Formats: sequence, structure tokens, C-alpha cells
Amino acid sequence: MLEKIIESCKYVVRNSKNVKINEIKIDELINKMENVQCKHWLSSSPFGLLDLPVETIINFLLIYEAIDFSFWGSPKWTIDIENKKEDGSIALLGALLKYVKIKDTTDFSNIKIDDLRKILKGNVEIPLLKERYNIITNISKIVNEKMEGNFYRYIKNITNDLELFDLIITMFPQFKDERIYKGKKVYFYKLAQLLTSDILHIREMKEKIKVDYSHLLGCADYKIPQVMRGLGILEYNDSLSYKVDNKIEIEPNSEEEIEIRASMLLVIDIIKNKLGGNICSMNINDYIWGQGKNIKMNLKPYHLTRCVDY
Repeated sequence: MLEKIIESCKYVVRNSKNVKINEIKIDELINKMENVQCKHWLSSSPFGLLDLPVETIINFLLIYEAIDFSFWGSPKWTIDIENKKEDGSIALLGALLKYVKIKDTTDFSNIKIDDLRKILKGNVEIPLLKERYNIITNISKIVNEKMEGNFYRYIKNITNDLELFDLIITMFPQFKDERIYKGKKVYFYKLAQLLTSDILHIREMKEKIKVDYSHLLGCADYKIPQVMRGLGILEYNDSLSYKVDNKIEIEPNSEEEIEIRASMLLVIDIIKNKLGGNICSMNINDYIWGQGKNIKMNLKPYHLTRCVDY
């Protein structure tokens, strides 16, 4: 499936009318990152995640990353954790992890929607609460019914991304992330790739085993295209620029949304190839994502698409 992702994205980019890739700007970025060493985002052990047994971490990541999507809003969903206001992915991680530690379980199969609402209680209700609830309860049921209640033990002999990714998208239809563009199917699978990468990175860190995540392609979201646009790598036409800059929502499965996500993944693939394959795509992905925290970039808004994919 991974090879289908990049091929389908190339088809989109060849036919794109709203988004263009500026390869001169890609070369400028490459000159800055030839010796880049990327730390995995979980290596800092947010909220003491890495203090937990590896089995608990992996079982937790399956639940967490299945609902790690669509946090934007006005106001943006924000919660208080450890006397600090957090939002987005890190807020979700902290809230769910607190519950897992208190209850000593990663099984959400019998949780009620009101319980999830309390776990994620913030300044406003988190977007797509019902969708998140359906996803985590169904995933827990699949683990209980098909994996004897333990996802980690089911996958513990898998140490390469190709096999692990295929297992995740086969066993858990909740990770399906596909679009139709000019009559052809386009594949992204952002969350499945993120989960695959994080599982293998955690096992590498915690278990000191050799893993392979070199075939993953990147996570097509809204932050990385925002950074690429800020760097001049992605260029939007006037119509799309107006919508993004004025925070006008872009529909999922629209040509504009698909072209943004496909172009983003192809840029990562171009960078990887220009670097001779010496840096894997996920490290390039994480490096560019990290540039979004650079306040000197003065970034324009990211595109807004409400969906369960990112």
C-alpha cells in the first residue's frame, strides 16, 4: 500500500491547478538540512510517557493516535494539564494518558461517551467528540475480539514498517484515509503512518532493537503544508490563498484539499531523493513539522478541513 500512496500523489501533482511546487525553494531548504539530526517527538517523554512499560505505551498509542485529528476551532479546544494550558495533539495525549494511568487500562471498549467528554473536558467541547468516541470504542473491541486484548503482544514480532503498516490498515478500518481525485483513488493514511512510525521509534528507544521505518512517506496534515508554504515551497493560486488566509473551511475530498496534501508528500519524497536517500522521509517530515515552532517564520494560517484523518 505504501507504494500506492506516492504514485497516487504524483498523479495529483501532475494535474494540480491550485497548488504548485517550487523546486528552487526545495533546494534552499536542503542546503540547511544536510546534517540534520531529528529527535523523535516522543523522545522527550511528554507527561512521563516513556516511564511506562513498553507494552502499555504501544497499546496506548493505538488508541491515542486513532483520534489524533482536527483540533482547530474558534476558540481552539484547550485543557489544563499539570498547571499548564495545552491544546491540540499534546493536550489529547496528556488527557488520555492521565486516564490510562488512573484506571490502569488501555481498554476503552466499555467507556461511555459522557466519560470521554469528562476526560477531554476543556474550555470548549473537543471537535468531533462522537466520531472520536466511536473510533476508540470500536478499536478496543477489535483488540479484544481479534488480538486477545493486547495489541502489543499481537504485533511484537513485527519490526518493519511495511508489515506493521499493512496490519494496522487491514485490522483497523478506522485508519482508512483515501480520497477520489479526477476519478482516481488517492491514498494518504496519515494516522496509520504516524502510528507505525511511533511504535517502531518507541520500541527502538525502549527495547533497544533494530527496526526499519525507512519506507514510510510522511504525514499529510495541515501544519507541514503551512510550513512549506511559508518557505515558498508550496505555492497556492489566488483562490486557494484567499480561502486559507481568511480561514474559510475547505471541504474534505475537494480538489484543493487533495492537492495540498499530495503536494506535501511529494515534496518530502523529492527532498529524500535529492539527499540520496540518506535521511528517511519520516525524519524529513518531523524536521519540517518542527520548523512550524519557529516564531521567526511568521507563518500564514493553515488550511481548515474538518475530518477524522488529520
